Amino acid sequence: MEQIQTFIQLLPQQLVNGITLGATYALIALGYTMVYGIIQLINFAHGEVYMIGAFIGLLMVVYFKVNFFVAIICAILVCVPLAVLIERVAYRPLRGSTRLAPLISALGVSLFLQTLMTLIMGPNAQGFPQIVKDTIYTVGAVKFSLVQVVILLISSVLMVTLHMIVKFTKVGKAMRATSESYETANLMGININRIISFTFAIGAALAGAGGVLVGMYFNSIHPMMGVIVGLKCFCAAVLGGIGSIPGAMLGGVFLGVAEVMGVALGFGTYRDAIAFALLILVLLLKPTGIMGKPIQRKV
Repeated sequence: MEQIQTFIQLLPQQLVNGITLGATYALIALGYTMVYGIIQLINFAHGEVYMIGAFIGLLMVVYFKVNFFVAIICAILVCVPLAVLIERVAYRPLRGSTRLAPLISALGVSLFLQTLMTLIMGPNAQGFPQIVKDTIYTVGAVKFSLVQVVILLISSVLMVTLHMIVKFTKVGKAMRATSESYETANLMGININRIISFTFAIGAALAGAGGVLVGMYFNSIHPMMGVIVGLKCFCAAVLGGIGSIPGAMLGGVFLGVAEVMGVALGFGTYRDAIAFALLILVLLLKPTGIMGKPIQRKV
């Protein structure tokens, strides 16, 4: 009973912490949901793109002494061509094959990038330097740091920018058309390969930025960090409704809040299991996800 009372008192604080964590999950989940929405492929190498973004941010901060904004831009500039290369080499040649082949290729790319970064950077976790002043603000019973404010602001700007691109630009219209039908989009003169590459690129940009923000928030990164976070963000995309951009945002925030609340209630040992438990629960109650829509196929 005493633990529950303490939890209720700290509920506003935990909500702030959960939303901050969920914002980073949402950035990465968007990459999963966009790629699936376009080509119905689960890009299991996406978590490693996020991990590489974190290491690029670390290198830029440690060796070039840049600020967090420049570090994020540099991470994006590396992750975008990397993701386009992965799509071109590992996924495009298998586009007309069975659904299992690109899935195995995605897992192979994931393992390759994990091993490569372990060889280059070493297997141990590395400290991420403090690049934002550790200032604490207090509003009533809630305390939040300047780092949390920066993470929420940057995440919000990136997600709003993505929404504007998809909804109000010519390439966004082409993305939506391609997700509806390859054949029809191709007949309308849309360059399918270019749109798919752009989708991978924009997802990688969000993941690279997310890697730097996570490193800045937790002050620690390692070559295997993309594995569990990638699986969690895939769960977030499915929770929100795979293929739905607003759903991925909502799923990421929902997962972050649920994870922090679970830890606050004393289930810290099962922190990583919370995402998968939520995934099972949502799939049992609403298989299409929170904002997903059922797909009707004609026979």
